[in-house]
Amino acid sequence: MCQWFAPTKLVVTFERDGIGKFTDEDIAKYVVRDDNGEAVGLDLPTKFVLIANHQIYADWWYAWCFTYFLSPKGVHRYVYITLKKSLRWVPIVGWGMQFFNFIFLARSWASDRVQLAADLTRLGRAAEDEHRPFCFLLYPEGTLISQGTRPISKKFADKIGVDDLKHMLLPRSTGLHYSLRSLSPRIPSLKLLDMTVHYPGIPPMGYGQSYYTLRSIFMQGVPPPEIHIHLRMLDVKGAVPIGNLSSLRPSTTGTKKKGVVEVEIPSGEKDEFDAWLRRLWQEKDESMGRFHETGSFTAKASSSPHVDIPVQLHRKTEILDAFCFFWPAALAYSWKRLKVA
Repeated sequence: MCQWFAPTKLVVTFERDGIGKFTDEDIAKYVVRDDNGEAVGLDLPTKFVLIANHQIYADWWYAWCFTYFLSPKGVHRYVYITLKKSLRWVPIVGWGMQFFNFIFLARSWASDRVQLAADLTRLGRAAEDEHRPFCFLLYPEGTLISQGTRPISKKFADKIGVDDLKHMLLPRSTGLHYSLRSLSPRIPSLKLLDMTVHYPGIPPMGYGQSYYTLRSIFMQGVPPPEIHIHLRMLDVKGAVPIGNLSSLRPSTTGTKKKGVVEVEIPSGEKDEFDAWLRRLWQEKDESMGRFHETGSFTAKASSSPHVDIPVQLHRKTEILDAFCFFWPAALAYSWKRLKVA
């Protein structure tokens, strides 16, 4: 779709100083270079939770496109997201989302945490047992930054006694914290991959949806000319304060579902993770401001190599993959017509 109707490219850079920084050894390991030494692709770990700032509805689309180029192992085939439960039975589209194991939630945390833990446990265990990629995509801000959500973020900042951000909304930590605690015991090598995304043309303190909508991108031919993605990566077990998983205690409700025991997170561990996530978002907000001023997410632009990736298929024959599920039905129908004739 991007290749035909909304051509663009990804410009990927790496954090060098703050939380989740990449060392020179990491970059040498994960960046694929051609014979001339030019960075042409990526080969990152394939089991991770992907988080990012949320500006436009197409964020989901471009994040999914990014996973296509993230590794030669086909991570884009194993991307999981959460959706409203009511979408599960939408004809055709809802069935497809079920087929791809998307997670449907009722938007009530009292019941959603059990469902989320059950689904993530099942998907995480399957990815580890079958040695295949795993990507759970989550936006901690919970919604787009807009004229309507900015005051809500400011009110939340005043409530907890912190400064509001300039270019992003304050993140909510509960869903991410619970997801990482559910997945980490099932996937020992789990990473947390963070993207700070910037779209050219959106001014400081501007709202992305005023510049790039799904209609303008795909129907009016006005896609972002390039999408800047600044990466941070952390090992969940060693670098993210998700708490002491060895001391998990059953919830007072004793609720079980599909072999998963619901647990309460100690308040001290909740507070520690919440403060850590806000600190990460503060660094992201500062890097976004720096990009507006200098055109670079890092203090020293030369310290972070960039990888330019055109958003297009590796091979044109992959277009046929989108229709492979219909081939058996088409062949059966054609055979039947030939027999009748």
